[in-house]
Amino acid sequence: MWWFCAAGAATVNGIMGPSKAVITSSLNQLRPLSCGAAALASPRLVAHPPDLIKWVTREGGFVHRAVKISSDGLVANEEIPIGTHLIVLPHHLPLRFPTLQQDPLLLQLARQVPEELWAMKLGLKLLQERAKVGSFWWPYISNLPETYTVPIFFPGEDIKNLQYAPLLHQVNKRCRFLLDFEQEVKRALANLTPDKHPFGGQEVDASSLGWAMSAVSSRAFRLHAIADKNPNGMHIDIPMILPLIDMCNHSFNPNARIVQEQDSMKMQVKVVAKTTIKEDDPLLLSYGCLNNDFLLLDYGFVVDSNPYDCIELKYDGALLDAASMAAGVSSPNFSAPAPWQELILSQMNLAGETPDLKVTLGGQETVEGRLMAALRVLLSSNMENVQKCDLSTLKSLDAEAPLGVANDIAVFRTLIALCVIALGHFPTKIMDDESLLKQGASVSTELAIQYRIQKKSVIIDVMRNLSRRVKLLSSKETATAES
Repeated sequence: MWWFCAAGAATVNGIMGPSKAVITSSLNQLRPLSCGAAALASPRLVAHPPDLIKWVTREGGFVHRAVKISSDGLVANEEIPIGTHLIVLPHHLPLRFPTLQQDPLLLQLARQVPEELWAMKLGLKLLQERAKVGSFWWPYISNLPETYTVPIFFPGEDIKNLQYAPLLHQVNKRCRFLLDFEQEVKRALANLTPDKHPFGGQEVDASSLGWAMSAVSSRAFRLHAIADKNPNGMHIDIPMILPLIDMCNHSFNPNARIVQEQDSMKMQVKVVAKTTIKEDDPLLLSYGCLNNDFLLLDYGFVVDSNPYDCIELKYDGALLDAASMAAGVSSPNFSAPAPWQELILSQMNLAGETPDLKVTLGGQETVEGRLMAALRVLLSSNMENVQKCDLSTLKSLDAEAPLGVANDIAVFRTLIALCVIALGHFPTKIMDDESLLKQGASVSTELAIQYRIQKKSVIIDVMRNLSRRVKLLSSKETATAES
C-alpha cells in the first residue's frame, strides 16, 4: 500500500468491539463511567437533563432570547441582526484542565498523553466531573451525548469500510493509545482510598476514556488565557469546553464567531452574530480549515465537497516512474535522479537522511507544491533551465510552464496517472457506494461510505483540473507549432 501512513495494521474492532452493550448513566449516587457504541444514536447521558440555557443564565451568563436548542444544535427563532451578542459565558463557566495545585494526580496522568491527543488531557477533567456527585458542571455534562460517531467507536467492519490507509492508521493509533492508557490509569489509581480517588472510586476503562476524549475533541475550543504564575502575563492557547456555545454546528461560511474579552485574570467568551441570522437558521461557527480526516476523527462527521479535503500519498520514485510510463512519458528517472536533481529534492526535504515523504493532492493547492516542483525538476534534463527558476515558481501549479509547455504536459499527465492508480486502491467505486447508501445503513456504515466517497471525489476533481490544464497547454503547443 503506497498511501502515506506509518507501519502497522488497522484495528479490526474499535475500542468497544461490536458486541458491547450501552450502559446508561443516571442521577444516582454513582454515575457509571462506562459507555457503549452499539447504536451510535447519541441519546443524552440522562433522559431528561436540566435546561442548559437556564443554567447558563442562572450562573451569570447571557443567552439572547432568540437562541433556542433544537435536536440538531442551536437555532434562531427570530431574525437576529449582525453584531448581536448571542451568548456570553463568564470566566467560571468554561471547563478547563486543573492546575498542579488543584489536582496533581490528573496532571501526572496528563503528562503521559501525547500532544497530538491533547483532548485526552481535558477529557480526564471531564471524566472526573462526570463521576463527582454534586459537580458544578453536572447540568452541562448531563446534556452530553452518551456516545459519539467517531471511528474509535465504529464496529470493526465499518473501520474497514473507510478504505483509506492514512485514516485507518490514525484510528488504530488512537485505539491502541486508549487501551495502553487504560492500564496506565489503573496503575496510577491502584490502592487509592475513595477520598483520594479522582473518579470517586469508579473503574476507568478504555471505553470511558474514549468517551471523554471524543467529547472534548468534538466540543472544545482552543482559547487564549494568561498562563498561571506568569510574571509577564503571557497568553497561551488552552483547550476549554464552552457550555452551550459548543452546541453551535460547523460551517466554512459561519454566521457567528467567538470573541474573547480579558480583564485582568477574568475572561468572558462571547458568540457574536457575524451576519444577519434569519429565523429558523442554525447558529454556525467555523471549527477551522479542516479536511475530512480531522472532521471524522475528532467530530464524527464529514463535509461534502470540502474545499480543504485532500489525499495523502507517499513520495515514491518507483511509483512515479510507473505513473509516468503509464502516461506515455519516455524514460522517467524518479528512481535514479541526477545529483543536481537530488540536491533540489533535499532542499524540499524529499530526499536526505530524514525526509518528509508525505505529499498531498487536493485541498487548496490541488497539487502540493513540493510534489509539483519535484515532478517538474525530475522530468527535465536541462539543469541550466531548472537553475534559472526559483523554487517557489516551480512549486506553483499556476506558474505558466516555467520549464516549457512539454515539461508541464508531462507533469500533469504523470499526476493524472497517479490519480488513476490512487483510485484503483479503493475496492469500490463511487457508483457502488451510492447504491449502498440508497439501501439504508447504520450511522457508522453511512459515515464510512460518505467519507470514502468524498476521498474518491477529491481524486476525480484533481484529475479533471489537470486534464483541463493538459488540454489548454496542448492547444497552445499546437498553435505554436503551426505559427
